[in-house]
Formats: sequence, structure tokens, C-alpha cells
Amino acid sequence: METIKILAVDDHKMTVMGYKYILEDAKFDGFKVEMDIATTFDLAKQKIEHSAKLMKYDILLLDIQLFSLDSGDTRTGEDLGVLARKIIRETRIVFMSSFSDSLRIQSIFKSVTPDGYMVKSEIDESTLIEMVNTVKMGILYYSPSALLAMRKTMSRQFTVDDNDKMILQELAKGTKTKDIANIVPLSQASIENRKRQLKLNFGIKDENDLALINIARNKGFL
Repeated sequence: METIKILAVDDHKMTVMGYKYILEDAKFDGFKVEMDIATTFDLAKQKIEHSAKLMKYDILLLDIQLFSLDSGDTRTGEDLGVLARKIIRETRIVFMSSFSDSLRIQSIFKSVTPDGYMVKSEIDESTLIEMVNTVKMGILYYSPSALLAMRKTMSRQFTVDDNDKMILQELAKGTKTKDIANIVPLSQASIENRKRQLKLNFGIKDENDLALINIARNKGFL
């Protein structure tokens, strides 16, 4: 019988153990699932890099936020997805996250082009099994909220690019706008313009930088 190897990454051990128990016990048609788990960014990165040299994972299940907000570490599951796309291109990637914001999902689809996205509040035993069956066949899988978010992005031209993310990260660290120009490859005027555009598109046009930081966190960009 064919074995499908899956790596699940989440900083909450109970979450990945739940995925493991459900999927390894599930009855699939013609294959079985063998789960590997990682609860830290560094361990997940190590496993992904190691798999490129040996037996590759068939599916990666990636949480987005892997560090607490006060840790100061900005590495995410999105970064792991970008890495995986470079070294194990044929591996299918599904994000499993509490974030359902359309801009955040749009950003991930632009950088990683994943094979699926599931909002955690919509994950249960049946949807997990359905997702694996669907993705294994090469078909994209979205939970209902993720599908709704993707539909919203179709009519939206605004995106949050890498420079925007760097600006948000520096603001969150307390870096002054005039000093961000020494870090991000943009002029101070361009940085100010991007801040205004971010506030406009986040719906806080007349708010201060603290409000921008807070809404960026809520949307999963920090």
C-alpha cells in the first residue's frame, strides 16, 4: 500500500498531535498516511531541508504564526513554504491557520502558491481527511472562509509586498520612519507613502502608526 508522508508544523503540540492521530487512523482508499511533526521553526526547517536529500514529504501542513508576538522573531510558516518551494518543489503545501484575512491569504498565495488553505476554526476530522484526499489528487483545497477570502482578493488590486512587510516589522520594533530608509531600500518619502496606503487599505486612514501595527498583527503580517 502506498504511504503518504506528511509533515505538520505548528507551535502548539496538541494541534499537530491531533492532526497525526486523525490522519494516521483514517481509512484512505489505496494509501495510508505517515505523519511527522515539528513545533518550532528551526526544527521544521531542518526536517524540510533533510527531506530534500532523502524521502521527500508528499504534503506539508504549515501554521503561519510560529512565534509569540513578544518574541521579536518574525519568521513564519510562510517563510517555510517559500523554502519548501525552492528545494522540494513537488511537495504539496497546505496552510492551516487562524488567519482568515483576505490580504494575508493573498500575500501567501503570491509568495508560496500553496495547494490549499484551511482556517483552523473550520478544521475537524472529516475536513482533514477530505483535504488530504483532494490535495493528493492535485486539486486545490480551501475551507469555506479561505475560499471566501480568495474571492474577495479577485476584485482587489492592493497587495502587501515584501517592502511593506519590512516597514511593518521595523515599525513594530520601534524604528522611526526616518531610520527605516536605512534598512528598507526605499526613500523616506516612499516609506511615508506606503504607510499611508497601508492605513487606507486596512481601513484606518486617519489613525497613527500604533494602530497600523495593531491591525497588521491582527491580520497576521506581524
